[in-house]
Amino acid sequence: MIVHPELRRAARHAPRPLLAATLLQAAVTLTHLAQAVLLAVALADVSRGRTERLPLLLGAVLGVVTARAGLANWQRRTATRAGAGVRVALRDELLAHLGRLGTAHLTTARAGAVRTTLVDGVEGVDAYVSRYLPQLLITLAVPPLLLAAVAAVEPAALLGLVPALLLALLGPRAWDRLLAKRGKEHWDTYEGLGADYLEALQGMPALRAAGAVGRARERLEKRSAALHRATVAKLRVSLVDTGITDLAIQGGAAAAALLACRSAVTGSTTATGTYLVLLLASECFRPVRDLSREWHAGYLGVSAADGLAALRTAEPAVRDTGTAQANWPGSPELCFTGVDFTYDGAETPALRGVTFTAEAGRTTAIVGPSGAGKSTLLALLLRHHDPQHGRITLGGRDVTEYALDSLRQGIAVVSQETYLFHATIADNLRLARPEAADEELMRAARTAGIHDEIAALPEGYATVLGERGATLSGGQRQRLALARALLADAPVLVLDEATSAVDERREADIVRELLAAAGGRTVLVVAHRLAAVRHADRIVVLDGGRVDAVGEHTTLIEAGGVYAELVKAGHTYEGGLAA
Repeated sequence: MIVHPELRRAARHAPRPLLAATLLQAAVTLTHLAQAVLLAVALADVSRGRTERLPLLLGAVLGVVTARAGLANWQRRTATRAGAGVRVALRDELLAHLGRLGTAHLTTARAGAVRTTLVDGVEGVDAYVSRYLPQLLITLAVPPLLLAAVAAVEPAALLGLVPALLLALLGPRAWDRLLAKRGKEHWDTYEGLGADYLEALQGMPALRAAGAVGRARERLEKRSAALHRATVAKLRVSLVDTGITDLAIQGGAAAAALLACRSAVTGSTTATGTYLVLLLASECFRPVRDLSREWHAGYLGVSAADGLAALRTAEPAVRDTGTAQANWPGSPELCFTGVDFTYDGAETPALRGVTFTAEAGRTTAIVGPSGAGKSTLLALLLRHHDPQHGRITLGGRDVTEYALDSLRQGIAVVSQETYLFHATIADNLRLARPEAADEELMRAARTAGIHDEIAALPEGYATVLGERGATLSGGQRQRLALARALLADAPVLVLDEATSAVDERREADIVRELLAAAGGRTVLVVAHRLAAVRHADRIVVLDGGRVDAVGEHTTLIEAGGVYAELVKAGHTYEGGLAA
């Protein structure tokens, strides 16, 4: 009977529709009671041989049944509307919170598990809130009133009804703890299976290439078998609850019938009273039977409640305490000053005393071997994490002073892992600027070197892309992401391995055109392939989380050190640019 706090909280998203659904359910219950009274009077008249009122009574019963049908339909529609309101509000809240949690949370949580919580878990909450909770209130309110009515007619009937009702309502509670445990095991297994399936679908090309499809199938079969066992274990406990409830209902009704018959034989009640006790005894248990049915309908919501609460209350890696808006009058200057950062659980710092300046309106490249700390720098700039020491300023303010949404909207990022949605090319480009004109889309696409390929498609910019842009090559996906970033027209442009899927000759041309088109922006280029940074105004070389050197391409080569070694090892520069 105890309602999980997360489910009570979810119900507050649609209080009025839920109240209306509960009142309508009460009205439906009243029609059952009215029908019981009318039938008791009719049966009593028939037993006495008086039939003059029978047509009127049967007509009244038919009217009550008709009214109940209309009320029940109204109640279902109201409950559906209430459930939909709860579902939409809860998903919106969780998705907004996921946005605040950022990528730091999604690197530790499995995408499939989050999807299962957002989809199936919220669906279960819908059924629980819209169907079970109204019925729970009816069950708590109606039986006591009916017991009072029965007591007024035949007090002895309470000897059978009261113990049976207490057993039906309280008996299953002895199994609540075990049922909650089995429910959590079932949900965790269900969530894990959903995560594994999504991972297998997304990684199918890699599984095929590695010849691991069979092993993946075996793993999913084991997961499915585990879910089957968890489901059966939960059902066993649930069936015990149902058995106790049914036993109490049948036993209580039988006991009440025997006591009513005894009263009729002894003459302590009238015929009308006897029939009324029999019919009201059945109505006493109707809410309990309905509650048991709705409990099973909404049980998935109970199982998912802990997962929903964990997702909703998860703390972001950084707190959004800033209030300043990133509305710089021009391109801002970016400064890292003595920045130290160590990931949780790591023994070695990712960054140590990093200090450099990316000048306003200029292009700064960040290079270094794998593990040097390049990606960590960008994560700190976007405030997916905050440094343990030092500070990062943008436009003269510490980045912690900016509201997170405003800060991130002021920085357009193109990463190596581009994400394109199952929508038209134009819709994907307009993601950051829905109001952008067609001419602006084409201009950005030309700069990114993708316009001619888009124009060659039968539908052009109206071409619908496959999920994650699967119908495009890696280079095409990256160039579309570049065009999208340019279209955003943010004062700061970050290119994080943004041309890694493009061949080197085209990469140099694209980067050169990008830098020309980005005039006036503060540009940060992160790359492994040094051809992408040769035209940068300044190059920052990282090694082991520290700044090894800062300077221009030619100066850094002449000075030797890490940068010269990278150029020599890569052989990526042509025409005398290599060391």
